[in-house]
Amino acid sequence: MDSPDTDLRTPAPSAAGAAPARVRPSRSGKPQGQWKVDGPTPLNSNEEVKAAGNGLDVRRRIEETYAREGFDSIDGDDLHGRFRWWGLYTQRKPGIDGGRTAQLEPHELEDRYFMLRVRSDGALLPPRALRVLGSIATDFARGTADITDRQNVQYHWIGIEDVPEIWRRLDTVGLETTTACGDTPRGFLGSPVAGIAADEIIDPTPVIAEIKRRFIGDPELANLPRKFKTAITGHPSLDVAHEINDVSLVGVVHPELGPGYDLWVGGALSTTPRLAERLGAFVTEEQAADVWHGVIRIFRDYGFRRLRNKARLKFLLADWGNERFREVLETEYLGYALADGPAPAPATGPGDHVGVHPQKDGRSYIGAAPTVGRIGGDLLTRLADLVEEVGAEGVRLTAFQKLVVLGVPAERVEDAVAGLEGLGLRTRPGALRRSSMACTGLEFCKLAIVDTKDTAERTIDELETRLADVEDQLEAPISMHVNGCPNSCARIQTADIGLKGQIITTDAGEQVPGFQVHLGGSLGRHDLEVPQLGRTLRQHKVAATELGEYVERVVRRYVAGRDSGETFAAWTHRAEDEELR
Repeated sequence: MDSPDTDLRTPAPSAAGAAPARVRPSRSGKPQGQWKVDGPTPLNSNEEVKAAGNGLDVRRRIEETYAREGFDSIDGDDLHGRFRWWGLYTQRKPGIDGGRTAQLEPHELEDRYFMLRVRSDGALLPPRALRVLGSIATDFARGTADITDRQNVQYHWIGIEDVPEIWRRLDTVGLETTTACGDTPRGFLGSPVAGIAADEIIDPTPVIAEIKRRFIGDPELANLPRKFKTAITGHPSLDVAHEINDVSLVGVVHPELGPGYDLWVGGALSTTPRLAERLGAFVTEEQAADVWHGVIRIFRDYGFRRLRNKARLKFLLADWGNERFREVLETEYLGYALADGPAPAPATGPGDHVGVHPQKDGRSYIGAAPTVGRIGGDLLTRLADLVEEVGAEGVRLTAFQKLVVLGVPAERVEDAVAGLEGLGLRTRPGALRRSSMACTGLEFCKLAIVDTKDTAERTIDELETRLADVEDQLEAPISMHVNGCPNSCARIQTADIGLKGQIITTDAGEQVPGFQVHLGGSLGRHDLEVPQLGRTLRQHKVAATELGEYVERVVRRYVAGRDSGETFAAWTHRAEDEELR
């Protein structure tokens, strides 16, 4: 649920999204701002801001000046640029409807409060950490806290005066906001069941820890062309959405070298989605941190910086191709060749880990689903109490806005399930509630056009009634991802039902909040052979008020028209347009 960071000074929201297109760099012949080709001279205002001052340095100014002197003392380039290097964005001013998003200047949209993002990087959150996270929500964020689809905890209503105390509390439990946003190595996606799952291929915990220790907060990696996203898993469910990250390490077993990782690069969504590609390279545990460092430095040194909408790694990969990318990695950045290796096997099961599962030590882990990632300060504190009460170890967050309680003793599993359900954390959710996600949306995001979380929650409640008679006929969860704008922070192109927010015109000529529909997307699914982007129904728009009716209609048509064993995604890709409207 990361913000797209379109501009460090003046973000430019859009009221309508572009259809997925072939990712292609500029062929104009102009310099693209590649440091190793064109030199480091900034070619636009975004690059000038970064060249004028390392974003990591703004922490000192926040602690020593801005927190003491207040919001009005904040330098503009810090406020709209460098604050992101420490997880801070100004949030949307209340009361501005989505139809005005593209009409107003950024300063007219922004409030004097902040969204603050805390990275978890797949780490275990013991009860003490949960209580700290809960106290921050309660004391400084008006009770708000969300789990994002990048395993972050995201707060709203943060005042600049409170940020140093928040950092102090996070430090006591080993959590941080360092490079949680900005043109930096963002928070990592790590397997929520790392080190404990009975069917794990390799435990990625040591690799994530080494990369963080060596490189997070490194000034040499604090000026990338744009954001850089990482995913690392050793679990056969492929539980970190590796196909849509800039770099991913996916657990495999080499026939001669044993367990290690398959290397993927160049994935990202937004308005020009591209799935990551395998380089065919096998990475040992000992090589993993250096390989990650090599890939991110390729992006730093060769990434396109002239145009911000072309500044992701996917565009460089599209220009170079896999073979050249691997050759540059090995010859210029590693100094040795990587072994060829096998591809990951198809996912063995859902990667959200919802439900009760055995650990390798005889205990259990339990995955639970808060509705569209909402948790809040009181819930976090009560969850800490429950973890202690049942004798569990702690909680990890997932890449699907869910959470997993680890280390539950066998004799306390049912107590833990009952306790989670009592907190509104469903361990046996219905097919749509289990697989629904929503971005921040109009409530807080300056780029949003429509409300997302309330709309998604209301629609899920409605659909559980509308589809009650057919839910037991659904052999697999149907994912519904709700996004407030075209930038796909909620991964709309990878959902069974992806909904891209925009203002639509009804048959009566009225402009209302609504969604463009994408159907049949998937990532790392155990019931599909290969990942695929959703099918865009270009001329089909659904009003937000009619969303429940629309989803019911399409799901019922699927149930009636599918072949034996056919998934929703597969059916939508062969169905006629009229069946999907």
